[in-house]
Amino acid sequence: MKIMAVNAGSSSLKFQLLDMPSEGVITSGLVERIGYYNAVFTMKKDDEKITVTQEILNHKEAVHLVVEGLIKNGIIESLDEIKGVGHRVVQGGEIFKNSAIITDEVIEQIKSLSDLAPLHNPANITGIEAFRSFLPNVIQVAVFDTTFHQTMTEDAFLYATPYEWYQNYGVRKYGFHGTSHQFVSERAVELLDNPKAKVIVCHLGNGASLCAVDGGKSVDTSMGLTPLEGIPMGTRSGNIDPTVLMLIADKENKSYAEVLDDLNKRSGFLGVSGISNDSRDILREMRNGNHRAALAHQIQVKRIADYIGSYYVYMGGLDAIIFTAGIGENEGFVRASILQAVKVLGVEVDPVENAKRGERLITTPNSKVKAFIIPTNEEVMIAREVMRLK
Repeated sequence: MKIMAVNAGSSSLKFQLLDMPSEGVITSGLVERIGYYNAVFTMKKDDEKITVTQEILNHKEAVHLVVEGLIKNGIIESLDEIKGVGHRVVQGGEIFKNSAIITDEVIEQIKSLSDLAPLHNPANITGIEAFRSFLPNVIQVAVFDTTFHQTMTEDAFLYATPYEWYQNYGVRKYGFHGTSHQFVSERAVELLDNPKAKVIVCHLGNGASLCAVDGGKSVDTSMGLTPLEGIPMGTRSGNIDPTVLMLIADKENKSYAEVLDDLNKRSGFLGVSGISNDSRDILREMRNGNHRAALAHQIQVKRIADYIGSYYVYMGGLDAIIFTAGIGENEGFVRASILQAVKVLGVEVDPVENAKRGERLITTPNSKVKAFIIPTNEEVMIAREVMRLK
């Protein structure tokens, strides 16, 4: 059965067509720069990459290009072969405790949460509406970044702000990267052969978050009301004293919105190093003796270690630390730095295994806490949710 997994951004559309339940990838692709005359459509067919550059003015045109490309390139013979579409939606608020079959009512509910994710939810809705217009009789499912974290209890998700802010405006920690944290933690439980395992997932990419998972349930996570909270990332600051916004707004004659934009887009690795938001550039410059690059790395490692220690105490123990996403899966030096920072927990790295890539155990038999690399697959998680609700 062919299921499409879709991730629509404000100017992009990422997709994967999967054969379910085998979870094999039939094809994948990306439409970038939607709304521009020089938009780029890329689709993989076997080992070949097909690329087209043309004007794509909106998401409806992008989806038309995708479905047309599937047929034209012989990947499918008819749209009737697609039996379901799963859509990543960033913010589900407290409305959506689980993934949901998309109806007109569900779309209105997603729209009502746009204040909590103004850059993401409207773009997600655009993708949903475009696919519904081309595949009106096919089940479409919204899979939310936030639903995996709905098992957090009030002590973990509430801020110590006036309680009315939560009651009236939904001000609380929601957490993100939920599909990734769920996929990876479920695989960790399998590898540990322990359904009650306590694990910490480190999803480390340009966006990064940690999640404490106890017995398969998220009990705490580093991102908050928005993805800005938590550890420093590629361009995001992570946790910061909110008074900084007032100080910088005053000193540099900026609005709060402009300072917030700085914290989202010009902080993190980029802000501290002054070089790049890319971990590879940071590590290269570290080796060249660049102090600010080294500092960007050290600050992130320290903050990650802070969270791991906190979650260890909160869960009352720890069976494994899991590394996933672009940096987590590919940067052995970063993994080793983090595990060295939490060695007090009894973690002992196997340098030979840590230097490799792909799913594997990277700690020695003597290590009290295991550490694994587990590649994430959010598209498979989305397709699984479509199959569950069909």
